[in-house]
Amino acid sequence: MASSQPDLEITLQRRDGEAYGLEMRFSAPDSEVDRAFAGQTPVRFDGAELRQAAGDAAAYGVALGGRLLADAAARSFFDQAVAVSQTLGQPLRIRLAIGASAPELHSLRWETLRLPGAPSPLLTDETLRFSRYLSSLDWRAVTLRPEGELAALVVAADPSDLARFQLSPVDAAAEVAAARAGLGPIQTDALATRGQVTLANLAQRLRENYDILYIVAHGLLVDGEPWLYLEKEDGTTDRVPGSELATRIREAQQRPRLVVLASCQSAGTGADPTTDTADALTALGPRLAEAGAPAVIAMQGNISVETVSQFMPVLFQELRRDGVVDRAVAAARGAVRERPDWWMPALFMRLRSGRISYKPGFGDDLQALRKWPALVNNIKSGRCTPILGPGTSEWLFGSRREIAERWAETFDFPMSASGRESLPQVAQYVAVDQDVHFMRDQLVAYLRQETLRCLGDAASAELQNASLDELISAAGKQHAAQHEHEAYRVLASLPLPIYITTHPGNLLGDALRAADREPVIEICRWSAELTGLSSIYDREPDYRPTPQRPLVYHLFGRLNEPDSVVLTEDDYFDYLIGVTSNNDLIPPVVRRALTDTALLFLGFNLDEWDFRVLFRSIMQREGRSRRDRYAHIAAQIDPEQGQILEPEGARRYLEEYFGDADISIFWGSVDDFAGELAGRWKKGA
Repeated sequence: MASSQPDLEITLQRRDGEAYGLEMRFSAPDSEVDRAFAGQTPVRFDGAELRQAAGDAAAYGVALGGRLLADAAARSFFDQAVAVSQTLGQPLRIRLAIGASAPELHSLRWETLRLPGAPSPLLTDETLRFSRYLSSLDWRAVTLRPEGELAALVVAADPSDLARFQLSPVDAAAEVAAARAGLGPIQTDALATRGQVTLANLAQRLRENYDILYIVAHGLLVDGEPWLYLEKEDGTTDRVPGSELATRIREAQQRPRLVVLASCQSAGTGADPTTDTADALTALGPRLAEAGAPAVIAMQGNISVETVSQFMPVLFQELRRDGVVDRAVAAARGAVRERPDWWMPALFMRLRSGRISYKPGFGDDLQALRKWPALVNNIKSGRCTPILGPGTSEWLFGSRREIAERWAETFDFPMSASGRESLPQVAQYVAVDQDVHFMRDQLVAYLRQETLRCLGDAASAELQNASLDELISAAGKQHAAQHEHEAYRVLASLPLPIYITTHPGNLLGDALRAADREPVIEICRWSAELTGLSSIYDREPDYRPTPQRPLVYHLFGRLNEPDSVVLTEDDYFDYLIGVTSNNDLIPPVVRRALTDTALLFLGFNLDEWDFRVLFRSIMQREGRSRRDRYAHIAAQIDPEQGQILEPEGARRYLEEYFGDADISIFWGSVDDFAGELAGRWKKGA
């Protein structure tokens, strides 16, 4: 899929000695082709020149920019990228990727960058969003949180014996108060009582899944190794290697999405940020990003209290607007541009989109006001068909990616790293390496284990021998009791005659029965082996779904019929062949619902197999001319970094399948959507 906004990646790799190779890649929206530049002329940075300019940010930035873009072709490529973004009226995301062969380049003050002859620095304007882009060995996806659910932990270390290190005391209370003021309505907790700011306590608090970690502490760089002055239990200093903090973050089940380091010298530059002998990759900012923290803001030197006090409130105020951290940093940097140390906050990031949170909704207030009445009206008239994906039960089983990664680890999946995230690929490997029956038995065993874990203490002795369906029913009942707007319960309260699901569990049927309705459960007979399954149409040829007796149609099988579950790559291909070659496999009432009602997609990742096969096999059927009469809704599950993140990009993706049909993308999780739908339904619009 094409980039949703202009993106320029600048890569520097060591060639030999003090020479570096320069590559640039530019991606433009709506373009499937990237433009690339590979410099033939090596880039050389003059350490003496930069050290001489260290006291003048403007002179330093000009010297740095002049060296980086000394090649006329490189300068022309850069200028064209900026010009294209300006023509499009969109900000340009600039990501500087410093290769592992050139860690010393992190010690340069890239944030001061100026083009020779330019009257002002490049990176104090929101139209140019700059970050130092780092890869990580952590393959876990970055799941974004709704803006209103963000939580922050402020850590302020003030050991009682800082004077013996010739360091001034830290006013922990004032630092916490300033951080709270900057964070605004974000829920904020503090770890700041002397004697409690230990590494062990910090690691324990990281298990509470904070989204933002804000650390105020003195720091020191010794032989390229960053250290933090934390505390022992008696309140005295405990000098903690930065590598230890990085390890604690790497080990956390849910890493902070943003780490802010307000410690002196914490970005790895030390007292002299121009030194070219400092091993900047061992410094704390890059170290935490490599450990898996999606975004890290760290200070490149002894930043003044005045600059921090102006920078931080703007940073968090802007971050609350849209969750885009590199835009927020650019805005905050612009707010302190008159300060001599304005350039010191450095952003290390491994996020392609720059986003750490999202605001649930349709992404456009005008569109939101327009779409809800249409959806509510279609529900009232029975002209709406929910199509449910696996995201509706992630609270129980986890995501398909998590299952895939665990199976890949268990069964020594030998393929690519990206393949380890694909459940169909991993399941296919297990089926071939062992056999199909083993793979399906493993699936049932895994889901049973996860359901018992979810039930916790409620998993009484009699449930230990219960069937998987019975366990899932018990877990669903427990979950619904704890969540007022649980998705299945909300959907079961709507007067709809047909529900379509790709999830093989029984939660939807249970929710409908709990709402005093009588669901009829049907399974798609996508293979010849399933033709013998009992069907309502064998018993009642004239059955017509009604709100009181709705049809629940399982497209990809049911767990109580293991052979019906579409799971491996072969299963998906066989399913696709079956339903496209035999139109009668899908009952007429379901085919009609797919072409002549408003469709509500809930709980899908738009790039996973179930969603893609669903569209290929069903959405391309006859009746497309009728489909464009309705306003369709696609509600994404929790957005993940690296997936389709922006509503506009997802809408373009869906339009490839829907043609001219009216598609609206709800930006948020299943729970976000279910809660808002319940409120809108209750109010009647």
